[in-house]
Amino acid sequence: MLTYPCMLRFPVRPDALPLNLIWDFETTSRNGVRFAGFQAAGHLDNSQCKCQITSMSSNGFQIHELPDLKNPLLIAGFDGWGNALKISSGMAAYLIRTFKARRFAELDPDVFFRYDENRPVVQIEDGRFKNLSSPGGTFYAAQTAPDGRDLVILKADEPSLRWFGFVDELLNLCSRLHIETIITLGSMYDHVLHTDRILSATASNAQLSSMLKQKGVNSISYQGPSAIHSTIHSEALKRDIAGISLWCHCPYYLQGTTHFGILAHLGEMLSTIGGFDLNIEGLEASWEKLNIQIENLIDNNTDLPAVINELRKAKVRGAAARRTGAVKSDEKIINIHDLLQPK
Repeated sequence: MLTYPCMLRFPVRPDALPLNLIWDFETTSRNGVRFAGFQAAGHLDNSQCKCQITSMSSNGFQIHELPDLKNPLLIAGFDGWGNALKISSGMAAYLIRTFKARRFAELDPDVFFRYDENRPVVQIEDGRFKNLSSPGGTFYAAQTAPDGRDLVILKADEPSLRWFGFVDELLNLCSRLHIETIITLGSMYDHVLHTDRILSATASNAQLSSMLKQKGVNSISYQGPSAIHSTIHSEALKRDIAGISLWCHCPYYLQGTTHFGILAHLGEMLSTIGGFDLNIEGLEASWEKLNIQIENLIDNNTDLPAVINELRKAKVRGAAARRTGAVKSDEKIINIHDLLQPK
């Protein structure tokens, strides 16, 4: 039985004494919980003896309510190490906005984050504190269509503490919501052109790997430092939860903006393998405008045309000739965010 501390609301008589409640409960269905071991000291109005769970806390997951979902798919986008050109977090945000997703749970930042590594952001105006936002993450539920499958979307900062504890609670939540497949999103800088749309992936079984290859997604071969994605899928395998980790290859010479073209390609692939419809026309239109600006910037840069020509030659020679790996500190880079600011 899974036991969770929770906050409850009860209708009580005005003359009732304060209630001291001890509850143990376990999940029994997709729609709710079964209560057991109830003890109370105080006076309840038995004619209205109903309770409302206002929040549940499970080792760092603050759950407001469990949504009732149809054939749900979990899509997780993280900000941090694997979020080049804001593709991972950007796609999560796009899904949330497009499907008008509803928030149902958050991560407790005190449990999964080190504030000296991922510091809270403060807003101060005219000497007065306005806001303080901590690192964290939020779970959303979305219906893709009246007769379509549902999505659970996690948009979060990559945890800096207790990775296995985080993943354990994430997979517990998947079990409670009857999620059978997890797709994580990532993006990395690579020696590719800004017009390229290249996806690589890992998959938890041969059937998923074959399906991805048929759709033109490259298989990843890699040994080295990992992101939270690897821990999620490694532990999910032990619970027979299928998984795909999609990684976008981003041009190393462009930084500081969202690449709408790559975002559109990722969205198209997500909808195909996830089995739901996603409108990407707005992303494609934004990419057309951004691409014009990028081409103009490249034409007016003294170093980048030679770099891009070399990448084009490597592309003609074949993928084996394309350099891969970490971007060197002396590589030529355009920070688009700075250059696109009005003068």
